[in-house]
Amino acid sequence: MNKYTKSYVEQTTNLEKFSPVILAEIEELFEKRFSYTKPPNSEWKLPDSSDVFTCNHKEFNTLLALKDSMNEVKNQLSDKKLDAWHQHTSFTNRAGIIIPHVKKSVNAELCTQAWCKFHEILCSFPLLPKEALQNGELNSVHLCEAPGAFIASLNHYIKSHHIPCDWNWVANTLNPYHEANDTLVMIMDDRLIANTLPWWYFGPDNTGDVMTLKHLTGLQHFISNMTTVHLVTADGSFDCQGNPGEQEALVSPLHYCEAVTALMILGNGGSFVLKMFTLFEHCSANLLFLLNCSFEEVHVFKPATSKAGNSEVYVVCLHYMGREAIHPVLSKMMQNFGTEMVNKALFPQHVIPESFLKMHEECCAFFHKYQIETISENIRLFECIGEAEQVKLNNLRDCAVEFFMQKFHLKYITRNNWLVKKSYVGCSMNAKWFGQRNEYFSTYNERKMLESLTWEDKVAKGYLNHWTEEHALSNIGKSCILEGSSRNLECNLWYILEGKRLPRVKCSPFCDGDVLKNLNEAVKESLVGRLKTSSLSRRTQQPCHSCNVLTEALILSELSSLTKYHQKVPNEGCSDQIKCLVVGFPSLCDIKSQSNMEVRLLESATLLTFCCSLLHDGEPKYQQHLLDCLLCAINQLQLGDALILPVLSCFTRFTAGLIFVLHGCFSYITFACPISSEPLGTSAVLLCIGYRGLPNPVVEYLQHLNKLMSSLLSSDSPQQVLQFVPMEMLLKGVLLEFLWDLNTAIAKRQLHLIVQVEQQQMSSNL
Repeated sequence: MNKYTKSYVEQTTNLEKFSPVILAEIEELFEKRFSYTKPPNSEWKLPDSSDVFTCNHKEFNTLLALKDSMNEVKNQLSDKKLDAWHQHTSFTNRAGIIIPHVKKSVNAELCTQAWCKFHEILCSFPLLPKEALQNGELNSVHLCEAPGAFIASLNHYIKSHHIPCDWNWVANTLNPYHEANDTLVMIMDDRLIANTLPWWYFGPDNTGDVMTLKHLTGLQHFISNMTTVHLVTADGSFDCQGNPGEQEALVSPLHYCEAVTALMILGNGGSFVLKMFTLFEHCSANLLFLLNCSFEEVHVFKPATSKAGNSEVYVVCLHYMGREAIHPVLSKMMQNFGTEMVNKALFPQHVIPESFLKMHEECCAFFHKYQIETISENIRLFECIGEAEQVKLNNLRDCAVEFFMQKFHLKYITRNNWLVKKSYVGCSMNAKWFGQRNEYFSTYNERKMLESLTWEDKVAKGYLNHWTEEHALSNIGKSCILEGSSRNLECNLWYILEGKRLPRVKCSPFCDGDVLKNLNEAVKESLVGRLKTSSLSRRTQQPCHSCNVLTEALILSELSSLTKYHQKVPNEGCSDQIKCLVVGFPSLCDIKSQSNMEVRLLESATLLTFCCSLLHDGEPKYQQHLLDCLLCAINQLQLGDALILPVLSCFTRFTAGLIFVLHGCFSYITFACPISSEPLGTSAVLLCIGYRGLPNPVVEYLQHLNKLMSSLLSSDSPQQVLQFVPMEMLLKGVLLEFLWDLNTAIAKRQLHLIVQVEQQQMSSNL
């Protein structure tokens, strides 16, 4: 029998081999908790609702002093090389090797740092109400949950401890597939999301933004089938690298919305886990007082697997007293729900009892001490770490693993007990999507310097050159051939998803996030200011001699060669004479056709008038026209025919859905890029080979979609169609890889052309 099928308590654990000094330090690492003790006179009670949001924030001097001393120590890190510092703190992290050990030894699904942190919380506090477990039912809601490690950790806990319950869960997070969401505030890891989409709620606008009242009311409706919610977790945050000293204040509106959401949906006696950071600000003190008045117990906990040098803590709230107990204040908080709540204080300072403030200061000082000690030690060891220190740290890390496994009694579960029981069918965002945000600067100071540069300075200093260096490579698509799907297109389970019109396309699951971010900056800075001015018209633009723009003859030649290869495979209905339908490119029809190809034009003058903008292919008029062209083409195509279709890009779910349809009705699809040297113009065409027909239900579905889009446009609706093919289908590996390659080629090409124009303008001004 595999040794990993045993529970860990049955395996060999030997903490006695570690010295008392090592063991004592690890024991302390696992006991970073502070419990608020309420006075016996019921002094801690919510103030009258008339006092809520009536005063400005008034900070506590003692807590501000702690904040200042913390930032003074953190400032010593500003000139440290980010990669070297991260590597160093990973080594000094006592809990640094727990995660890979847990993943291997107990077969943990989605085993991340968050997984281990939540398992510590589960094993350290009675989060699951006894009443729920006695009734055999457990309902949990997980806010700001991407990528889903808390859910996977809870699943492992339930399965490995053989807890007999019917567990239902719902999760929320910023939608990694919504094009208007910013990658700086969003986790793009969708390994779990892609395979459990029906359990995720992204709100009426499909963004997943928990900081809107519509999202809260929609979530209440979404979970209405749950008899009661027993557990709410909230693990939200966002990137504060631009201003790390103010992380607590910057994230406080999110913490407020998470807390209000939990208090609105949680059942009596339920539990709430909220990730926070330092608790120095007035808004944090207010929130902790609210939670102490709403729950019987409140604990602040720093898991051992949370890096000791960061400010992260988890507020664990047990035995909710219920909405009725706090209704007047909660009602007022609902009225101030959203991002602007920080303008006024939740409670005036004078109504918060001194006994609470004293205890809160003790809590802040407790965690402040541990964090300062850790950062100071890391700075000292960064300068010079001796052999004896290295040996000690290795012993501490080994001891932490043994201690973790023994203390929390982790047990093995089989793959059949995972949330996703089979291999990931949704390709999810693999390593390519995780843009190396710090790749091009080494220190915090360098990052701030880059942020302060103007667009012109970035171009002049060559900061964008690494994104455009591949522009000279001809990529007609020979290495990016998408072979047609073998399965029939079935649309009976498809649905049309509408949402608020996209203001711009900020992210895409079908493109490198950093490339798209830089292209957007280039378009934003140059489109309005220069690229549309006559001084930089196409006539004055100097060609780039290293660029290899594909001619019409080359495009048809490539299409012909691929078609000949396709014809080698027996396919009923294909003749020797191949017909090619060209959409919107009359110049392709003007040249002499290949000997085995008849080229016909589908008139579409409008399609090529659309330019690259901050909306890219997210412009509703462009999407509707592209769909209309596709439907017209289908009416004219016969079995075995080819299609040449120009595209601006395929960043959005809508355009990716059209590629999915083409994928299903053609034997092969590739692309040609670049086809033009004009900035902001259409720079790629799809080459679709071997038409195999489109089922009537799909044609009717697309016709219905076309009518809906026309109706939205004609009525000037604030809505647009965001998606019409289920996301699970768009995340298939081969299609996703093709879209990635296509979009990367288009984006880098556009970025190169814009930078080229800027550089020429700078040269002419010298």
